[in-house]
Amino acid sequence: MDWGTDLWDQYDVIDKHTQSGLDLMDRYIKFVKERTDIEQNYAKQLRNLTKKYNKRGNKDDQDCKYSNHAAFQEILKELNDYAGQREVIAESMTTTICTELIKHLQDLKVERKNHLLDVKKAQQNLDTAFKHLETIKKRSAKEWAEAEKATLQAEKIESDTNSTKPDVDKAKQHANVRTHIADECRTDYAAELQKYNKEQKSHYYSEIPQILNKLQDMDERRIRILAEKYCRFSEIEKNVLSIITKCLDGITAAGKQIDEKKDSKLLIEQHKSGFERPGDVEFEDYTQGVKKAISESSLNPPKVRGKLRLFGKKHKAQSEDFSHLPPEQRKKKLQAKIEEISKDLQKTQDQSEALDKMKGVYEQTPQMGDPASLEPQILETSQKISRLKGELNKYETWLSDIVGGEESPSTINNNSQHGNDNSQNIYTSFEEDFDDIPSPIGHCEALYTFQGNSEGTVSILEGELLTIMENDKGDGWMRVLKGNGEEGYIPSSYVKQTA
Repeated sequence: MDWGTDLWDQYDVIDKHTQSGLDLMDRYIKFVKERTDIEQNYAKQLRNLTKKYNKRGNKDDQDCKYSNHAAFQEILKELNDYAGQREVIAESMTTTICTELIKHLQDLKVERKNHLLDVKKAQQNLDTAFKHLETIKKRSAKEWAEAEKATLQAEKIESDTNSTKPDVDKAKQHANVRTHIADECRTDYAAELQKYNKEQKSHYYSEIPQILNKLQDMDERRIRILAEKYCRFSEIEKNVLSIITKCLDGITAAGKQIDEKKDSKLLIEQHKSGFERPGDVEFEDYTQGVKKAISESSLNPPKVRGKLRLFGKKHKAQSEDFSHLPPEQRKKKLQAKIEEISKDLQKTQDQSEALDKMKGVYEQTPQMGDPASLEPQILETSQKISRLKGELNKYETWLSDIVGGEESPSTINNNSQHGNDNSQNIYTSFEEDFDDIPSPIGHCEALYTFQGNSEGTVSILEGELLTIMENDKGDGWMRVLKGNGEEGYIPSSYVKQTA
């Protein structure tokens, strides 16, 4: 490109422009970093919010049977997934914009510095050549002044009548020598001047314009890089919009799935008393002169009404067999208690069986442990099993009094069968603890492509089948194992569980 005649003014302009461009790139890097901080803080606050309002505990689990309670829990889950997408945005901006721009900025600064050094070196070479030319020029002028002086002196001696011929010849010879020396200096000056003019022409028409063009190319590359990152800033958010939209659609779907009629019926079913409604009060005829005894039917209604009051006082003492409750509620409480004791009994039986097998291992392989050290635990579990069986039998008897003795035997049989099925699993888990090898907990399929650029993450492709090694613990990430043996973390909202 033709920069004109005043190259140094043009150089000063483009140098300031390139510096301004590098400052802009640095400002954009800081801007993106602050944007990622905002996204990360936003995601963190959303996760804390969902964690705060996420229900836990038996009472909350009971409430989640109602569609309006379950919908709110689904909304919290979708919002937690939404927070995960904000984290993906922050991570992508950090890796694909900030990190890359920082490297480009460092390279451009080094390149600009080298160009400035080339300009400085070229100018120093030209200044050195000019100083050398001035030195030769001054020497040539001095020699010509000496030659002229010698010539005048020779003419003066020659015109002096008192001068001898040897003096005149000597003066002329000296003048000729000085003139010859002056001619040589003049020739050197002319050659050096030609050389300097050539170097000056190369400096202003070749070297400096080439450096200016390199600075121009560097600045154009900077602009292209910056333009790409401007577009990338938008593309990163567009890439997760489909997932964010699904999260928002999930929130809408949760609201639409609420069934108020179903919730009301469920509430009634759970809390109906089982008492029959009171009959009509009989008419008492006092004209017969015989005072009739108060019938039981006239006494029942107040009791029933007392039990049916929505806001009656609570019983101060509750019996162990729940006899203070209405029949239907008592039945449900007894069934829940039997189920709770059965699970505890099954767990204790599994522990006892595992201890027996461990004792057998110790007896066969003494170096692994002392069998006698397990005796206190075996005795404790045996006593606990006896106590739980007694409690289970007691509650099953109370339940059989209500349902006619039909459910109690089946409950016992089901629990016993369940125990036989799970005992081997408990021992298997016990053996796995010795191996200390993590086991897969499920399988999933990738819904979207994810580039795992940061440490600890792994890249996945849409439709890829994965093995789940660790579930989402509330932070929006889960650990998976790929088919090629590669293992790492991915966003939990990028996959769907298959098994």
